[in-house]
Amino acid sequence: MRRFFLDQSLSPELIIRGEDAHHISRVLRMKPSDRILVVGNDGQAGVAELVSFCDSEITAVLCEPVEDYSEPPVKVSLAQCLPKSDKMDFIVQKAVELGVNTIYPIAAERSVVKYDSKKRLDRQDRWQKIAAEAAKQCRRNKIPQVAPVQCLQDLFATLGQNATIVMLYEGSTPLGIKAFLKECPTDHVVLLIGPEGGFSPAEVQVCQRHKVVGITMGPRIMRTETAAIAALSIVLYEKGDLGGG
Repeated sequence: MRRFFLDQSLSPELIIRGEDAHHISRVLRMKPSDRILVVGNDGQAGVAELVSFCDSEITAVLCEPVEDYSEPPVKVSLAQCLPKSDKMDFIVQKAVELGVNTIYPIAAERSVVKYDSKKRLDRQDRWQKIAAEAAKQCRRNKIPQVAPVQCLQDLFATLGQNATIVMLYEGSTPLGIKAFLKECPTDHVVLLIGPEGGFSPAEVQVCQRHKVVGITMGPRIMRTETAAIAALSIVLYEKGDLGGG
């Protein structure tokens, strides 16, 4: 059954607008009495029956709620320094499939790509659409937010003291990811992944001032997209998701 996210909580009458309405009527060519799975903005899911169509919106009625909750038991977010080419598209898609909570694109000193303000907005919009499609495909109960492209200082200001930020660091650090997770009490971990050229010495100092925890995943140097997906998988598994409950 096709899954659609709503900008409202579940109620007896539901309104579907925008691209989803166009997709239902023009692409899928659904008709009144067809049924879809809807997910409200509170994460609750239900079966809805399509009732009426107009140019820009579709009205549906809620038939029954369903037990269909698939979100991880903890919040794991990804602060990904911008990689070159279209690697960020891949990272966003796979991170959403794995269960990421929020994605923070970071403009690092050694990031190869440099976006102006318009390009940053365009890319954020593109990545948010990729996140939405991935959330539908893998049966998520929320669409993870892709934040605006920002620098490290913006990230620290945004998160404040509400999360434990962990930097995957290719330099010398005695703390492995498993040992860190064994002692980590927080329910919101933010993984900070560097660009192809790694973090600059100045960025490492900034992270140390903000008490970012430096960890290692072993002696091999991974590509930035590999490190992001591997770290996200490990943290979610150790925290009780991905079959590691």
